Amino acid sequence: MNLPTIKQLRYFIALQKYTHFGKAAEACFVSQSAFSVAIRELESTLGVQIVDRTNKRVTITAMGQEIVVQARLVLRDVEALMELAQVNNEPLCGKLKLGVIPTISPFLLPKILPQLRSHFPYLQLFLQEDTTLRVYEKLMSGELDLILIALPYELRHVEKMTLFKDPFLLAYKKGSQFIESQKVTADHLQSESILLLEDGHCLRDHALSACKIRNLNKVSQFSASSLLTLIEMVEADLGVTYLPEMAKNSPMLKNTNIRTQTMPKNSHREIGLIWRRGSARKNEFKMLGEFIKKYRNR
Repeated sequence: MNLPTIKQLRYFIALQKYTHFGKAAEACFVSQSAFSVAIRELESTLGVQIVDRTNKRVTITAMGQEIVVQARLVLRDVEALMELAQVNNEPLCGKLKLGVIPTISPFLLPKILPQLRSHFPYLQLFLQEDTTLRVYEKLMSGELDLILIALPYELRHVEKMTLFKDPFLLAYKKGSQFIESQKVTADHLQSESILLLEDGHCLRDHALSACKIRNLNKVSQFSASSLLTLIEMVEADLGVTYLPEMAKNSPMLKNTNIRTQTMPKNSHREIGLIWRRGSARKNEFKMLGEFIKKYRNR
């Protein structure tokens, strides 16, 4: 029995992602003609049509959609096989694909990466920054090996390692019209004075929960698409916000008039490493977690 090759399955997954032969071929670093031949060979091996081709677009057939799901599982199992074979090798060497959310990466990674390169020179670390949902989806599809995110967040079929707590700080412009005393709680703030990230960013939900913002009338109808935009809005005194403590001494706040104030106890999020349940690299991931805990403040 002829079986599909790993290469063919990778190409088909790329085609399903990009729905364009040229873009998918480019992502796989092959010519479009070689890519097209591989897809036709896959269809011939399977004995079914998995792609509808027209002049303007590519459509994955219903059978093709089912096959691409299985293809991802096959590749994940093959990668797990390789991981198992490498378990006895030197830890934290070779390729490691790490997903990180944008409210962590600019603050934590600059502290960690130089130390990581120094201690583990043979580690090839590939980073991908995206929202929590997106990096989690890529983790479960096998595109990433582990992810560094903020908790709590509902996750399934994973193992987690909590690294440390990251308290929230109230951030406001010096002399802000919204701040009338030195110690301010959400109850003291004006209506629509709290600026947050837009829906889809877990920092928004964490701030609402950890900072005990129960009256949503306090939250502005305007939101920011990124942390940098949020800081610029506070600098313009359009409102106040809640920033993670790890952002306090970052370049984002340098040369601004933004001041910060500590929050009551337990107003924090947790930073954690997440990997697929049953991963053969579990001990290696735990080693990375301990390394981050040790060097994050150095």
